[in-house]
Amino acid sequence: MSMPSDFVEETTEDGAVTLRFSGDLSIANMGDMPERLRDYLGNVQRLDISGTDYVDTVGAWLIHRTARDSGAEIIGADDDAQRLIAAVANADQVTDIRPDAPNPVLRVLNEVGEATVIAFTTLAGLTGFFGAIIVGFGRLMLHPGRIRWNAVIARFDVVGVRALGIIGLMSFLIGLVIAQQGAVQLRQFGAEVFTVNLVGRLTMRELGVLMTAIMVAGRSGSAFAAQIGTMKLTEEIDAMRTIGVSPVEALVLPRFIAAVIMLPLLGFYASVVAIIGGGLLSWVELDIPPATFFSRIREVVPLTDVYVGLVKAPVFGAIIAITGCYQGMQVKGNAEDVGKRTTAAVVQAIFLVIVLDAFFAVFFTWIGWN
Repeated sequence: MSMPSDFVEETTEDGAVTLRFSGDLSIANMGDMPERLRDYLGNVQRLDISGTDYVDTVGAWLIHRTARDSGAEIIGADDDAQRLIAAVANADQVTDIRPDAPNPVLRVLNEVGEATVIAFTTLAGLTGFFGAIIVGFGRLMLHPGRIRWNAVIARFDVVGVRALGIIGLMSFLIGLVIAQQGAVQLRQFGAEVFTVNLVGRLTMRELGVLMTAIMVAGRSGSAFAAQIGTMKLTEEIDAMRTIGVSPVEALVLPRFIAAVIMLPLLGFYASVVAIIGGGLLSWVELDIPPATFFSRIREVVPLTDVYVGLVKAPVFGAIIAITGCYQGMQVKGNAEDVGKRTTAAVVQAIFLVIVLDAFFAVFFTWIGWN
């Protein structure tokens, strides 16, 4: 049975005051000892704990605090008590409740530096991941029987077929907006008929494919990252490697192939629907009949605009698939990282799509496709 802790005061011949402790120096048996010890702060020279049976963390802190505030010496401690008191003493450090505010210039420079390092690290990781996809694709070409057609077709359904509704609605409304805003501005110059040119060339060359890529990045790119990230978190990908199945071949390539093939189809579909939306508004507001509108579209939209959209679309699809799958593969730690990586996949995909679209705009103008 544990004994209540207590202490007695002894005064030696040299006038030094010693407090001799006994019993269990633990929180359960301490009673009012902390209050009684306060009367001795500054008036005691030694703390003798050789008579104690047990010392816990609270007891060690009480002894350390008394010795610290009185300048007293601790004697009679066994090895366990010495280690515990030393650990409590090491933890007895003054800390600021509110740390000093950092220099704003240094903080901004630090954040810019961290963002730059993350950007270059991510770019290097995406490049390496793209190389792994190329290697995996080469293996499948050498062994066509390993292609997972069921997974590819399932991704066709998710990326393409199930996206037709939302992409069609978005494109139709974009066509309406372009036609309405173009008609308002061109009416000032009596050139409403050129609304047809604006709708046809803008949707077929730029907005049809670009808006489709942004929509697919938010819809399918995030799904790629979340699905693969969850599998990484539950160690399913590690299990696949253990049984000899390549995660790139089983998970990444079906999504990559589906995105590359479906983006041109979805982009062309979005452009056509946007033209239909622009034609409807031109019919209602500008009294341009549908037959005249589409006849004019054939005259003013060169075939190169169609080629531009079809060339850009598979590249956008590859970027979306690579970023989504790469970020999913980087998940580790906990479920919160899945959300972070999913967000990063969408942001990076949209950013890279817009950067590449600007590059393509300059490139096609340079080669004369304008």
